[in-house]
Amino acid sequence: MPETSEAPPPAVPFASWRDDARDWARGRRWEWRLPLLFVLAYTALRGLTAPTAWSWWAGITLGVHELGHIVFAPFGRVVEAAGGSIAQVLAPLIVMWLMRRQRDWFGIAVGATWLAYSLANLATYIADARAQALPLVGLTDQPEHDWNFLLGHFGVLGADQSLARVARLLSAAVLGGATVLGVWVCAQMRTQAVRRIGES
Repeated sequence: MPETSEAPPPAVPFASWRDDARDWARGRRWEWRLPLLFVLAYTALRGLTAPTAWSWWAGITLGVHELGHIVFAPFGRVVEAAGGSIAQVLAPLIVMWLMRRQRDWFGIAVGATWLAYSLANLATYIADARAQALPLVGLTDQPEHDWNFLLGHFGVLGADQSLARVARLLSAAVLGGATVLGVWVCAQMRTQAVRRIGES
């Protein structure tokens, strides 16, 4: 009877991604990427610690939010109201997906910092559902508070603070992951650059 060789173990996604990120980092510059990462991470952190502070992430996120209302308007009032929040979370996820398709691992970290800011911004909006104290920006003279309407529509307006806490926790977790990934990728760039110098 012929010998049968054992099938190779299935590839571990994490190990495959790690090796791919190391390969992508080869020959790339970390010197400008690392400061950029810290600026973006700080901006996202400000979204958690100082929710009303303005930043360029805030401007981009607001624009995407309002576009979401327009895109989802044909699907009814409830979906239109949720469309802004859906869009501002979906947009950075799409950016991360596109960066992954291009094997741009630092770009994934950048997209994740945007996602962290967007979730922090969303948490602030949800927490204001009952109080409605935040100044609103919209496409009409009297914009409606999306989350007051949505939570009221489903009879869970009293859950606004709990939902906001969940969004803040998600934001903090994503920001931590984005920072770790970005720093690690930059460290791979530096390590390989030092190695090339040592071999030359």
